[in-house]
Amino acid sequence: MLTPLFRRLGALLLALAVAAPPAHAQLPALGDGGDLTVAAERKLGERVARELYRDPDFIDDPVLDEYVAGIWQRLLTAARERGELGPDMDDRFAWQVLLGKDREINAFALPGGWMGLNLGLISATSSRDEVAAVLGHELSHITQRHISRMMSQQSRQLPIMMAAMLLGALTLGRNADAGNALIAGGQAVAAQSQINFTRDMEREADRIGLGVMTQAGFDPRGFASMFEKLQQASRLTDNGAFPYLRSHPLTTERIAEVRQRQQLAPTLPPAPPDVVHAMMAGRARVLSNPGVDVLRSFTTPNALSEGGDRARQAGALYAAALAEARLRDFPAAMRHAQALATLVADTPEAARQAGLLAAEIAQQAGQPGPALALAKAQPLRRPELVLSSEAALQAGQASAASERLQTWVSTHPRDGQAWTLLSRAWTAQGQTLRAIRADAESHAAELDYQAALDRLRGAQDLVRRSATGSRDYFEASIIDARAREMQSLLREQALER
Repeated sequence: MLTPLFRRLGALLLALAVAAPPAHAQLPALGDGGDLTVAAERKLGERVARELYRDPDFIDDPVLDEYVAGIWQRLLTAARERGELGPDMDDRFAWQVLLGKDREINAFALPGGWMGLNLGLISATSSRDEVAAVLGHELSHITQRHISRMMSQQSRQLPIMMAAMLLGALTLGRNADAGNALIAGGQAVAAQSQINFTRDMEREADRIGLGVMTQAGFDPRGFASMFEKLQQASRLTDNGAFPYLRSHPLTTERIAEVRQRQQLAPTLPPAPPDVVHAMMAGRARVLSNPGVDVLRSFTTPNALSEGGDRARQAGALYAAALAEARLRDFPAAMRHAQALATLVADTPEAARQAGLLAAEIAQQAGQPGPALALAKAQPLRRPELVLSSEAALQAGQASAASERLQTWVSTHPRDGQAWTLLSRAWTAQGQTLRAIRADAESHAAELDYQAALDRLRGAQDLVRRSATGSRDYFEASIIDARAREMQSLLREQALER
């Protein structure tokens, strides 16, 4: 069985750039992408993102997606204001965060503006400032085009490595020890140079990421506290390698550097407990697919009666309610959801999240009423749209669902989950052609162009078999145009391969 891609992607990205110049690595000028163009980097990122969408760990949770996107968009705005994100990258890159259910504390940047974030990292943080620290750091890897620069280093180093290996192979016939030494030495020089290069990039991402998150209005102290959490989490897997053999600077060193930079910033008062973040961390813990025993542990009296501030209590109640819903104990789940609503009633966004949770639990219990009421929210945000649409389909109100969803996808065409719901709504109304096209769009939104084309061709066959008077010519023309687009994208992929 293959290891989930969200776990092995770090190794995959490092494998893209395993070599560097033999001398001490020096970073190119900031923003220099090396030999890889912006368009080529976007395509490279899409190749990896396509696999992430297919990975079992991928999760499209509207509530957590919206929360993370809120932090991400603030960071992007700050990067633009600071000049770190130029118009060329801004227009061409995807700038999308994909969530994975893995409980490992990890996040990773991909070429072309894609980024992966594990639920394990969200669940381990105590504030949105810590999440912003990680996202800001990874965003800086993207804006500084570190992966493309590593690949450029690889291409420049390849002739040197090949020469060392060839010289070693020729020497083997005369002196086996000397030949092996030449080969091993060439590999060691390349490996150490790569370590130096990646260490410098990590320091650069720390420096720029701290500036971006501060510009975005987040507390820079979250950077050091997040590093401390990472240091604590790494103790179980740290092999104790010497600092000059590490691809990343030592965490203690990075914490010290961040704190030195913070001394130049104005002194801030202690941050109040972040109730909304505690609730989102509780959601991440439950959705990261723990076993039944772990779910039950969230609902024990000890878990719910732990001392702590209001934020910790809210997070414990949220996790307990969601865990009980997954264990199908809906009465207990509703009791804890109601207790949560009472606790956070005076905080608007926290109260909204408590209402969404209660509606989600009621819908799972076969009571779509609370979720249907969410459709009246103004403005209609994605979590309310998805929950109310699912409830409408459950209640036999497919027409109302399709109307809302059609409006949404007209302005959010890359929302695969919305397209899937729209396909279900049109199927329920007997509009088969539209349902097939919406299903194709859901696959296209997740970069699976072959699956999208297969469905569009099926729709074209359906049009040809239909009687002339019953054909939907407008829908058929859209299907033909989209099929040509999918064919063009597939041809581009074939050329890349």
